[in-house]
Formats: sequence, structure tokens, C-alpha cells
Amino acid sequence: MSDQNELVHENIGAVSRLGEGNGNGKSLGDLGNIDLLLDVPLRITVELGRTRLQLRQVIELQQGSVIELDRLAGDPVDIFINERLFARGEVIVVDDKFGVRITELISPNGEKGAA
Repeated sequence: MSDQNELVHENIGAVSRLGEGNGNGKSLGDLGNIDLLLDVPLRITVELGRTRLQLRQVIELQQGSVIELDRLAGDPVDIFINERLFARGEVIVVDDKFGVRITELISPNGEKGAA
């Protein structure tokens, strides 16, 4: 099995363990079917970078202001699923819209793996 497939299976395993210890004695694994979760909506967030501004600087922001971020152009962006780091990728353009090509998956225990 490739590293990418192993990371995907680890992430699926982490999702299937979400219900463990929920007080009723049953885990999602006891339900025997992850299909119950496949239609659950998840929030995907792509972070280009971060910075800190003083309140004075925020108040002075106006249309046309530029906010400098902590990453260089071309650096990988972080991809979060429900506020948890899931992967890194590169920004691309798809039919005049931004997209992200995944270049690295992050396993639930924080280990990195190439996509």
C-alpha cells in the first residue's frame, strides 16, 4: 500500500473512532458501517498565511489596503477540515476560480506524507 493510501486509511480510522466513549457503550465501529457518515458536511478552510495587527492598524484599513502575510508566494498553504490540519497544498486556478492541489497529507498523529 502506498504512503498516501496509508494516510487516507489512518484519517478514515480517526473519523470512525469519533464516537468512541460517547457514553452509550457503542462506538461508530460497533455500528459496522461508515456509510452513515459519508454525507456529513465538513468545513474545509485553506489558509494562505497569518499576521498580527494592532487595533490601530485594523481601524486604518480601507479599500485597497494590503495586509502582508507571514508566508512567501509559492509556499504551501494549509488545508484544514473542521479546524484541524489535514493537508498542505499549492494554490492553482481552475476555470477562473482558485483551487488547491494537495501535495502532502497530514496523518491524525501529525506525521507528514506525500500525496
